[in-house]
Amino acid sequence: MEEEKRIDNIEDEKLEQLDKEDTIKETESVDIFQWANLTDGIKNDLDVEFFLFNKSFIPFTTRFAGELNVQIKPLFLFDLINFVNMGAGTGLAVRDYEMDTDKEALLKTTLQKVQHADNLIDIVEHQYSDIVEFNEAEHDFKKIKGILARFTGRNGEKFYVAKQIQQGQVLRGATAWEFRGGKFGAFEPEFGLKIQPDNQVLIIKNDIFIFNQSKFEKLFNYDYKKQVIADQKVAEIESKYKLSFPDGLDLQTLVRENRKVATKLQKMADIGEIPQEKVIEYADDMQLELMTDDNGAIIIMDKHDLDMFVNLINEDYITSEVTGKRYEIRAKKLLDEPDGEPPRTMIEG
Repeated sequence: MEEEKRIDNIEDEKLEQLDKEDTIKETESVDIFQWANLTDGIKNDLDVEFFLFNKSFIPFTTRFAGELNVQIKPLFLFDLINFVNMGAGTGLAVRDYEMDTDKEALLKTTLQKVQHADNLIDIVEHQYSDIVEFNEAEHDFKKIKGILARFTGRNGEKFYVAKQIQQGQVLRGATAWEFRGGKFGAFEPEFGLKIQPDNQVLIIKNDIFIFNQSKFEKLFNYDYKKQVIADQKVAEIESKYKLSFPDGLDLQTLVRENRKVATKLQKMADIGEIPQEKVIEYADDMQLELMTDDNGAIIIMDKHDLDMFVNLINEDYITSEVTGKRYEIRAKKLLDEPDGEPPRTMIEG
């Protein structure tokens, strides 16, 4: 009996050690120059699969015709590898995206910091069977934001290349012509897509390498500096207001998924100037559907509730004294204190 327990303990220790090794492998930083050198030697043996993802970062599987094989790797991989390999010989520096603004350097960050990218990869890796195939009739290509290429080696190692899809690069059958046989004719496909040839984003394990900062930020709605300010504002709100959220949701998550609110919070200087009870009274006066729980906490159920709450603490609602109509203020400017007593008239001379 004791021998069986000893064997079980040994097996548990082995499994625990393997888990630790896997965790280390996932979190250790990738040497991009070594990766490019090794990948260059196996690039023709890599399998590739494509995913489209929309503005809500929902991925769709998609297929491609065999005739595109000669274009896929040159467009998505070869130039990227060549850039890094050339950089190894010319002194290309790799810098942290959050700490450096060197335009000549290759920037990188970690996957966990970029929420939309992290969630997208997690769905592809762990919920693959739930991903549906893209269908123009059901999903509307106008809402597609990017394309993700997953490369897999014979050893099972994976990496991803992401590119932005610009709707201005999409040709639609109803409005496009094609030139064939010496004359123009109707564009027959549902739509045509021009893939941008530039290097944009590479994801290897836990690292994101940023070849085009502007496109990376637009692709994943991520701007670290703005996000840091927004996170600070979130902390201020949480320290000054009692809020209640559904299970699995919090203020940080809602703000990160709402660029409009994040931008507004960055500009707000006096968070907490209106106390909780005044916010609730203000909402009642404006006939807004702000809910509170039994403990007096303001209930935030979704994006709509968050917009309303932030507007309230920023005094963005007003009732016209002339017409009695209610307005949401999109922009406002604080007036100087008036001089003299009313009625005020212009002094001539």
